[in-house]
Order: sequence, then structure tokens, then C-alpha cells
Amino acid sequence: MSGRSPTRVIVLGGGFAGIYAVMELERRLGRDRDVEITLVNKDNFFVFTPMLHEVAASDLDLTHIVNPIRKLLRRAAFFHGDVLEIDLEHKAVVVTHGVEGSHPHRLEYDHLVLALGAVTNFFGTPGLAERAFTMKTLGDAIALRNRIIDSLEEGDFECCPTIRRRMMTFVVAGGGFAGVETVAAVHDFMLEALPHYPHLAPSDVRVVLIHPGAVILPELSEKLGRYAQTKLAARGIELRLETKVNGFSSDGVELSDGTVIETANLVWTAGTAPNPLIAQLACAKERGRVVVDEFLRVRGWPGVWSLGDCACVPDKANGASYPPTAQHASRQGKVLARNIQAVIRGGRQRPFAFNTLGQLAAIGRRTGVANILGINFSGFVAWWMWRTIYLMKLPRFERKVRVALDWTLDLLFTKDLVQCPTGRGMPVVIPDVAARPTPPLRAVS
Repeated sequence: MSGRSPTRVIVLGGGFAGIYAVMELERRLGRDRDVEITLVNKDNFFVFTPMLHEVAASDLDLTHIVNPIRKLLRRAAFFHGDVLEIDLEHKAVVVTHGVEGSHPHRLEYDHLVLALGAVTNFFGTPGLAERAFTMKTLGDAIALRNRIIDSLEEGDFECCPTIRRRMMTFVVAGGGFAGVETVAAVHDFMLEALPHYPHLAPSDVRVVLIHPGAVILPELSEKLGRYAQTKLAARGIELRLETKVNGFSSDGVELSDGTVIETANLVWTAGTAPNPLIAQLACAKERGRVVVDEFLRVRGWPGVWSLGDCACVPDKANGASYPPTAQHASRQGKVLARNIQAVIRGGRQRPFAFNTLGQLAAIGRRTGVANILGINFSGFVAWWMWRTIYLMKLPRFERKVRVALDWTLDLLFTKDLVQCPTGRGMPVVIPDVAARPTPPLRAVS
């Protein structure tokens, strides 16, 4: 080993972008004693977010879509905690862990990777931050599952029709992939559970999807979007198109057309924003995301890189930026690792360029919609493709086996109706905002 100090690479964030960047850095530089790789993340696990709605619908065990980060990494160091400060000027990061973040550490870096992801964006809509469920974390999926079961349990013995109707009504805002998959999962879960609740009937279940556009699933073709609309409507799911949520109060969900849906259950999937820490950095930003060049380098800050949902990565082919999806983030991670290796060891950096291979959505009852390499699929074939492709993408063979077993058992047995205990007890009528991840406190640049 040489006498000089090792090159320190710090990656902030353990989502798709951060995890794949670190795993590729390990593969390329992990055996090099002159390079230190550190991943910082607030959770000690990586969540495979495309399957969150299946946890909420009791199709999968909640532990089977998460991978312990320490089992994913072999040579990189892992810091389980929060980012307190990012000092771009002095090339240092202050991270903290322990009870209430009482134990800070200052980590100096030569290369810093910003992969902090995104958070839910409520757009300042009244009542959403305090009352609505979201679908971005494992905790969100567990809370929604608990609420669905809680509504069934209480509704079964609720004698007041008005109260029972409010409890058995679920509204999902956002007609993109997350919203459509969530609304289908909630509807299937409730109907399949009804035989175990003798005082409830299918007519008691009301599930509503709110979408501001004329056709749901705008990421796909209009034909597939209309197919999904037809299937969802045929199952009894209400579609409120060209409509927005104006507010959420104790009276219910207030819509832009002036109507109010009486419910205590709103799932918000209609918007995201980059991690709040990004806004406090002095680097250039576009729509709140860090501006990078085609090599994923942050402009004006040598040694600083960014990717994933918090980065604005230019797409030279169409003059726009790449969408913040998991398939883009994972591939950006691999390109970024190669470019950091090129800087450290000498070599040519590679620009990020990627054409979307396909997009898929499960819409319940073993049906789906998909566009793979420009070819549209729908129905059972698309659903089978959804499960097959995502099973292949799920990290670690152990988790693949567990998920495959869950899906096999799902064909033979009914859904599990057990609520998942949390450290705070069962969710109450209004989601506990304090249970959500606390945004980073501040940044120095």
C-alpha cells in the first residue's frame, strides 16, 4: 500500500441510484486499498419500490421486498444515519446517528455522489401533509395495509351507514403507475377479504381514482391507458378524470369540480420533489434537481456527482432530461461508477445514454398493461411479464425465492388479514406524520 491517503468516495442515498452506484464501485474499485467507499443512508435496507403496492395489498410479506444493505455490499463501508450538513466548499459531509441524531460525524471526501432521491410533493394542497397516506416507503405500504384491514374490521360492526361508508371509501390521487397499481391493489384486497366479514357486502366498498388528465397512465400509449380505464371501471372502481384534489379535511376529499367525497382515506401518489437538502446547495438546479452534464458531474463543483431522482440528467437525443425512473437510476449508477474509476485510475469517461426498454403496470386481477421495445401488451400476458421482469430485477437470489414463493402461495390461499404492529402501535384514523422520515436539517455549500 502506498503512503498517500486513500481516495475517499462517499455516496449519499440508498435507493436505486445509490445502491447500484456503490455495487458497481465495489466491483471496479473495491479491492483497491487506495480507495475508500462509504454509503450513507437513513435506513439499513434497500426497498424494491415497484412492489410496494403488493405489500399494501397483502400479496407479499413486507420483509421480502427489502434487502439488508450490509448483505448487498461486500467491501464498502456503510453508515446508517442521516445527512446533517453538506459542505461543498470544504469537501465534507456531516452525518449523524443515535437517539435523536445525537452523535454527529464529519466525513471528508474526494468524490461525493448525491443520490438523495425524492420525497412526496403535496403542492401545498390543504390537509394532505397532515392526513393523506403516501406510497414511497415500506412504512407507507404497511400503514396503508393496516388502514385497509382496520376499515374492514370496524366497518363489519359499524351500525351507522354514514360512518361505515366513510370508512369503506378509499380515494387514490394520481393516475400514473403508482396510483393505478395502488388503486387496483386496494380494490382487490378489499373485495377478496369480504367473505371473512359477514356484515359487509361488495356494495359497501367504494374505491375512487382521481386523475388530472383525460387518460390514465400517461407514461404509456393512449390505447393502453384507455384499456386500463375500461378494466378498472368494469370492476367497479370509480374514475374521476380531468379532476384534481383541492383539499382534504374531516369532511372528506374536496375535488376541483366542487364535489366532496366523504372519506377518511386518501392515498396521494400525484407528485414528488427532490430531497429538501438539495434546495439548500449552491449548485445549479433545474425544477429543484441538481444540474449535471452527460457524465453525471455536477457543474461547477469538481468531484461532486449526482444521479437518480434528485438529478437533472440531460438527454442529448431529444434535448430534454431523462425521467426519474428506477431503470434509469440503476443504469446511471453503473455509468457513474465507471466514470469515477476513470478519474481515479485514468481513462475515458462515458456519457450516460439510455433508451427506455419498456414500462409495465399491474392493474389487478392478474391483468396488466405494458410497452416493451415499442410493442404494446395487455391482459394476463402483460401481468405475467410484470411479475417475471421485476422478479429478475429484484436483488439477491434469496429475495427472489421468497417473492416467488409468496406469489405461488397467493394462487392457493386467500390474502392475509393480519395487521402489522409498529413501534407506535396500530395506525390511527389520521396517519402519524411524525412517523415519516425526517428531512435533512440543513446544508452548507
